[in-house]
Amino acid sequence: MFGPTGNPPPFWHNGPTPGGLYNFPGPKAVPSDFRQHSQAPVTTATSIVAMQYNKGVIIAGDLLVSYGSLARYRNCPRIMKVNDNIILGAGGDYADFQYVKDIIDQKIIDEDCLDDGFKLKPKSLYCWLTRIMYNRRSKFDPFWNNFVVGGLQDGEPFLGTVDKLGTAYADKIVCSGYGAYIVVPLLRDALEKNPAPSKAEARALVEKCMEVLYYRDARSYPKYQIATIDETDGAVVDDLVHVKQNWSLAHMIY
Repeated sequence: MFGPTGNPPPFWHNGPTPGGLYNFPGPKAVPSDFRQHSQAPVTTATSIVAMQYNKGVIIAGDLLVSYGSLARYRNCPRIMKVNDNIILGAGGDYADFQYVKDIIDQKIIDEDCLDDGFKLKPKSLYCWLTRIMYNRRSKFDPFWNNFVVGGLQDGEPFLGTVDKLGTAYADKIVCSGYGAYIVVPLLRDALEKNPAPSKAEARALVEKCMEVLYYRDARSYPKYQIATIDETDGAVVDDLVHVKQNWSLAHMIY
């Protein structure tokens, strides 16, 4: 049947409109604006832990991507080797990280095609990330990430971070997410006692920090990756590392 205007009636009273979103059992459809979706991250990753040692940089991050508070995706690496000079880690929204990673990969391919003898350096990538993050923030459509850039700049270790607002700084210690609250004091205390740790000492310290995060951070995971870069071994992303769990320290659990 057709109504008085000659148009067919809806499927049912206050029924669905194609493409509409609903506030059930509300009487009206909620208009959808898909441009707003990136303003609230859905699948997110937690902390990145990074520090300089005497000859290079080490970055660590676990493999878990959470859907809200659900430990949904458990094999999502977010530590990458960019080129022989740079390693990169990211926390925050995993889809945004994948999008930026594809752009960075294409930049490296374009450089290789030029074959002019120049390679992207860590400070250049760090500066470029500040521009794209601030640009998207200015459009009120940010990349919901914290990026950690490590590498060798003219033979010297470099470590810097950029957040979703384009705020950036370089330091010997960089931690994102929950690690900024729990791990930074541990690393600062260790560097005060030993300002120039070796690679082995830095790795042992980072592994201890990842263990502490697993015990304390509800969004962490016992499997993680470690990437290192120095002049001796170059840029290396290691295979999976497992937290050696010791729940005997939880004295209040019966």
